[in-house]
Amino acid sequence: MRVKVSCVGGGPAGLYLSILLKLQDPSHDITVHERNPEGSTYGWGVTYWRGLLDRLHEHDPVSARAVEENSVRWNDGVAHVRDLTTRHRGDEGHGIGRHRLLEILAARARELGVRLEFEAPVTADNLPEADLVVAGDGVHSALRTAHADHFGTEVRAGRNHYVWLGTTQVFDAFHFAFVETDHGWIWCYGYGFGPDRSTLVIECAPETWAGLGLDRADEAEGLAVLEKLFADVLDGHPLLVQAGSQWLNFRTLTNRTWTHGNLVLMGDAAHTTHYSIGAGTTLALEDAMALAGALRESATIPEALARYESERKAELLSVQSAARYSAQWYEELPRYIQLPPRQMFALLGQRHSPLLPHVPPRLYYRLDRAVGRLGALRRLKRWLGPRLARSVHARRLASRD
Repeated sequence: MRVKVSCVGGGPAGLYLSILLKLQDPSHDITVHERNPEGSTYGWGVTYWRGLLDRLHEHDPVSARAVEENSVRWNDGVAHVRDLTTRHRGDEGHGIGRHRLLEILAARARELGVRLEFEAPVTADNLPEADLVVAGDGVHSALRTAHADHFGTEVRAGRNHYVWLGTTQVFDAFHFAFVETDHGWIWCYGYGFGPDRSTLVIECAPETWAGLGLDRADEAEGLAVLEKLFADVLDGHPLLVQAGSQWLNFRTLTNRTWTHGNLVLMGDAAHTTHYSIGAGTTLALEDAMALAGALRESATIPEALARYESERKAELLSVQSAARYSAQWYEELPRYIQLPPRQMFALLGQRHSPLLPHVPPRLYYRLDRAVGRLGALRRLKRWLGPRLARSVHARRLASRD
């Protein structure tokens, strides 16, 4: 069916959906509305894994090749704990600058005939006339907020504070650094995304944040404190900030339903997952793939939206469970940080497990080593994760009634 679609939000989800719809049928009338000027974006680099790249090649080889050519890659993870360092071989990871990713997707969308309108804010009061309006306008989505009761929006703030920074230090692996201070532990995640830049996300508990004076430091003072704390991993390179960089508490957002008439949520407007699993951009692009597929295979738009929502919610269960347990691992860092670095790093890699919080860390490590080759524990965790997630969700719903 030929459709007229307005994508609100010029992030990866909206741009990639517009590309896929035009590839399915060039006669589709597709417009992307972005409230900010072209070329302005937040954030540094984004991460993704080989599996996403393979799916991008399946859906649109042209943009996939451009993304791959502009990405850096790594296979190792490195953990620094005090003055000790351990390196582990892992899955193939990739980093690309968010600005470059958006440039690639915008150019491809234009090439296929998508209209891109920048500095064009859309709210519930000025919705464009279209068969389908896609709210891909982020975690602070104006379109979702206008109908928050209908969508059943819930937001839960995490305990720890974090800040998203850049650096001219170029990491050849995914780096974790844990630094002990008089006020508790502070740590960072660092990964490259270009020939001369890396992302550095810094996180700590609220008492550490306040104890170090980061709650009252201005930008220059805060950077000086952090550069001193992470001097070893930065190796003389400075930390970089963007306009609006600030300490935040991560907000996990969920919605009971993703559709309201011909309006549908996508990407961070529909769901967020903790940054420690590096899945935000991947999930947004997978939303676009699923929505485009549902529109292609369904007879009507309501049928397509129901199919899209059902499919994506089912697929997100295990991811959202992993994200919750990953965030919990960092919030309970003292439980693991005194282990020998190799054991601590092994459990860092297991932080998505629903079993880990309930098993003494040293025992879990020994069990994982003992049965890992058989895959029994991992199969059990994969089986338990979605079921625990459904159980928690059911309890939350029951508590409201």
